[in-house]
Amino acid sequence: MGNNNGDTASTQGALDSEAEITLGLLNAVHENSDITQRSASHELGIALGLTNAYLKRCIKKGLIKVSQVPANRYAYYLTPKGFSEKTRLTAEYLSSSFGFFRKARNQCSEMLETCAAAGWRHVALAGAGDLCEVMTMCAADFPVELVGILDEGLTGDLFSGLPVVSRLTALGNFDAVIVTDLSEPQATYAALVRDISPAHVLTPPLLKISREETPMERQGAA
Repeated sequence: MGNNNGDTASTQGALDSEAEITLGLLNAVHENSDITQRSASHELGIALGLTNAYLKRCIKKGLIKVSQVPANRYAYYLTPKGFSEKTRLTAEYLSSSFGFFRKARNQCSEMLETCAAAGWRHVALAGAGDLCEVMTMCAADFPVELVGILDEGLTGDLFSGLPVVSRLTALGNFDAVIVTDLSEPQATYAALVRDISPAHVLTPPLLKISREETPMERQGAA
């Protein structure tokens, strides 16, 4: 029995590592289509051979598309399936991360400190949930007023004492928005920057949001 449990734990650890590497690779490609296998290897902190293996696996699964560009280089893009998988893995990573609340508390404080330093006194949140709740607790330590939460799924309700709306205009005047959506953070960010300046949309690092528009996204918007 002891050996079986040990094997299970070891297998689970391997699975967690596999998901984390895959998420890291998808995130790296999303942020930079010109990324090379060597630079991805350096960014992820894994061997070049392992990076090559994961990249080939992602291409085979239809998560990443590769095309040749001039000078015998290759460009990598996330496919729609790749975007969906990145979203799913991000949600799993956040919900299972042992240090979530410690990281969340530290990063929420950093976001609020940035708002205070910029003179942004009225701040909205995008996405109800655990991260949003941590943000509301941290806000008491800063000269910042949280005006409400944008979340279509909870429209009309209160969350952590704040009104929840489906449209930003329903929140009145605000200086900035902090993304707190754990389920689809990238999509929430993309929707926000269609309406307001990206400079006024803050994204906690733990959400792994890419702030750069990829060629595929630009083509889809055209």
